[in-house]
Amino acid sequence: MKFENILEEINGFGPFQILLIVMLCTPRIVLPCHFLLNIFIGATPPHHCDFSSLGDGDLFTNLTREQRLVVSAPLRDDGAPRSCEMFTEPQFHLLSNGSGAELPTVPCRSGWVYDNSTFTSTLATEWDLVCDSKSLTKTTSTIFFVGVMMGAIATGYLCDKYGRRNVLLASYIMSLVFSYASAFANSYVMFAVLRFLTGFGLTGIGINSLVLTIEWVDTDHRSFIGVIGSLSWSVGNMLLAGFAYLVNDWRKLIMTVSAPLGLAILTWWWIPESARWLLVNGRAEEAQVYLDRCAKINKRPKLSTKFKLQTLCDTENPDTEKKSHSYLDLIKTPKMRQITLITGIVWFGVASTYYGISMNIGGFGLNMYLTHFIYAAIEVPAKLTVYFTLNIIGRRKCQSGTLLLTGICLAINIFLPKDLWLLRTVVAILGKGLSEAAFTTVFLYTTELYPTVLRQNGLGYTNFMSRLGVAIAPLILLLEDVWTLLPQIIICSVAVVSGLAALLLPETLRVKLPETIEEVEEQSQGLDQNLDQGLDLNLEQNLEQNLDQGLDQNLRRLLSEKGAYSPDVVQHESTGTCCYSNVGSKGEFVIKCQTQVPSSLSGS
Repeated sequence: MKFENILEEINGFGPFQILLIVMLCTPRIVLPCHFLLNIFIGATPPHHCDFSSLGDGDLFTNLTREQRLVVSAPLRDDGAPRSCEMFTEPQFHLLSNGSGAELPTVPCRSGWVYDNSTFTSTLATEWDLVCDSKSLTKTTSTIFFVGVMMGAIATGYLCDKYGRRNVLLASYIMSLVFSYASAFANSYVMFAVLRFLTGFGLTGIGINSLVLTIEWVDTDHRSFIGVIGSLSWSVGNMLLAGFAYLVNDWRKLIMTVSAPLGLAILTWWWIPESARWLLVNGRAEEAQVYLDRCAKINKRPKLSTKFKLQTLCDTENPDTEKKSHSYLDLIKTPKMRQITLITGIVWFGVASTYYGISMNIGGFGLNMYLTHFIYAAIEVPAKLTVYFTLNIIGRRKCQSGTLLLTGICLAINIFLPKDLWLLRTVVAILGKGLSEAAFTTVFLYTTELYPTVLRQNGLGYTNFMSRLGVAIAPLILLLEDVWTLLPQIIICSVAVVSGLAALLLPETLRVKLPETIEEVEEQSQGLDQNLDQGLDLNLEQNLEQNLDQGLDQNLRRLLSEKGAYSPDVVQHESTGTCCYSNVGSKGEFVIKCQTQVPSSLSGS
């Protein structure tokens, strides 16, 4: 008996699962608000040098603001005053259309004056992060994602050791405390440290909310849970544009987007622990409490009336000796090593592509709030499209296809002239939607690839690779000072390479979640894991998957014609694989396949 059988008894998709999704939506709305917050709090408004040191009696003070700019600051090629230079003394002759091209200039002496028409206060205006220090605004984003990256490693280990639910509460509290503390930071260094710690805490919310929902639903509804649940990210992303438009001060904006975490802490008391994790760790009594609660809310009979506690424990933990797993288990066996390497590449590519596009919102000719809202809104149809395509073409093709199409969109915009701004805008929005579709797919795909005993470690590792890509994305955008097209070329290349790498991963469509490392390794033998564990003859679709891995149509026909109460053996001519039918312990007709004929059946 497997956990899927238990979910079938208590309803693997009912009011209990829907309520769980709703309770985990609130904290997930906070994630995009923080992950993309630097777009607004790190914005640099128009500015110029403070010319108060150039005061030359009443003549200078009586000039209008525009006239002071003319006599104090040299002009750029587009006719606007330079932001980081000023004349050594007022050049009054420029008021009569003279040229200041050859006049001596110096860096700003007394700071800068900022245009506050869009932002009341940002990091740039708070600590003068402009000119030679302009890279520090994007560095803040990198520091935040380094914290997320470190948190992914710690969270993955702690969740598999202490449970999903406990670590989720710790993540809620850390995120709320450090985010509010960062809003009161009085120096750039203190703010950067607190943002690091905020990112560290937020990681646990993203990982645990996803895994808890996936581990509580049946196989048929995993796509629905993964896609519909991720819509909370899109909602939060759109809300961020509205919050930033209404709250122009960076300190108040941080507190505004962090407030929902208070509600999340209150709802935590009703969130269940993962029954899969409890059973894997031999805690059957606690698992039965949550399973009975699920059955009650879903209006099904209690599980305790049909199954004994020891049976539940044997479901996911057949070994008498409890094993402890670590990140090293991700690379100890061949199949796990392959999955770990490729998923790391894919997550790096998905994250760097998504955030590279999201953080570059200045090319539409629209204000940044509307641009961000459009980028966020396109994610909704992208997610809904993914929901249907995942169950039609499978996870692997969907993952690879969305990444490759994202790269194509980026490549098209590299060659399109800037005069075709409308076409460039359409292609950019399409690329953003595809990158979000890739992100939605990779979350679901990864949870299905890793076994229960390593699922949190696997997600911790992939989140580390993801945040590594995100941390590098702002630095890639800085390369436009070297060559304008260089950031687009790099992001495009990363999308294509990761899309091709995704083709090397196994398909997980309609395959039950693996529970142990051994189950994952069995998939590399050329036979589907469902046949290894016994397959009911009526499961036509699963049998077709196994036929694709080495059994032909003739073998299938021979097996279906055999009597249900006499063991029979059929040997496949090309592969040497042997399959035999027999009666199971409960009277069911089962088929098992292996490379050698069982000795007890060798005479059949």
